[in-house]
Parts: sequence; structure tokens; C-alpha cells
Amino acid sequence: MAKLVSKVYGEALFEAAVDHGNAIQLMNETAQLEKILEDNPDFDKLMKHPGIPKQEKLSMVEQVFRGRVSDDLTEFLKIVVTKERYGSLKAIFAYFTELVRESEKMGTAYVDTAVELTEAQKQAVKNKLLATTSYQTFDVYYHVDPTLIGGMVIRVGDRVVDSSIRTKLEDMKKQLLNIQLG
Repeated sequence: MAKLVSKVYGEALFEAAVDHGNAIQLMNETAQLEKILEDNPDFDKLMKHPGIPKQEKLSMVEQVFRGRVSDDLTEFLKIVVTKERYGSLKAIFAYFTELVRESEKMGTAYVDTAVELTEAQKQAVKNKLLATTSYQTFDVYYHVDPTLIGGMVIRVGDRVVDSSIRTKLEDMKKQLLNIQLG
């Protein structure tokens, strides 16, 4: 159910942003808003509290956000509160961000390596990703995992390219165990 809510509201926010020509601006604004809400857990608790009337919550949204975030985002927040979907806000923003990034051909990659890469190596990985995908830009997040022994594992969306030594050794082990001695 939560996934459906985030999809429906995320798509609605995306369509409004595209119609107004401010998708990237709104994506950045939602990220800032998420950080503000994360840093102010008491506000979040108030907005989720079932004992506070909806009208008071709407008034709080208006007082806190009007003039501080775009009118589009303020109105969206009011809709979310009216429909009692505030608890799904983080998932809605995540889905919305995913839609914007895809529409703008902005990719995200997670790269695990056995050792820290140099800046030149990181740039080479990024260039290879740009050359082999339809994305025009990439945010690349690097992580060192010594258990890989060597090579790297790259994740882009639901695709994984694993060229690690650890995986190659595991594959060899499986092949050797499958050899039947006559």
C-alpha cells in the first residue's frame, strides 16, 4: 500500500513539476525539505499525531512553509496532509526524485572496490558509465570493500556488474565442486 501511495503522489508531483518547468528545482527543494524535517523530529511527530486536527496541521504547514519553500511545494504538502498521507512523504519524495533523475538522464552508480581508487581511476569509471549507458550525468558513490580481493562491483539501478576476484573464485569453486570424478 505504501509503495502505491508513493507512486501515485510522486507521479502527481512529477507531472505538476514538468507542467511548471521546475522539476530539477523542485527535486532540490524536496531534498532540502527532507533534511529540515529530519533535523526537526518534533515537527514530524506533530504532523503524524492522530490527535491533532487536520485543520491545525494545515495551518502549521501554511505558517511554517509559505514563503520558505515554493508555492508548488507548499500546496503539495497541504494536499498530502489533507489526504492523510504525511507519513508517506519520504517515500513520495524518493519516488519523485527517481522520476526526475530518469527524465533528466541523471544516473546513480554505486561502485565497490577492494582498494581506494585514485581520482583518475574514478574519472575513468565515470567516463565508462557515461559511454555505456543512456545517462548524461552520473552521481557515483564509491565504497571500499577489502573482501572483494580485487576488481569491482558496479550497481546502476537494478543492474549489477561484478568483476571482483571474490566472485570469480566463488564461481571457480562451484565449477570444481560440480566436476564428477569417474
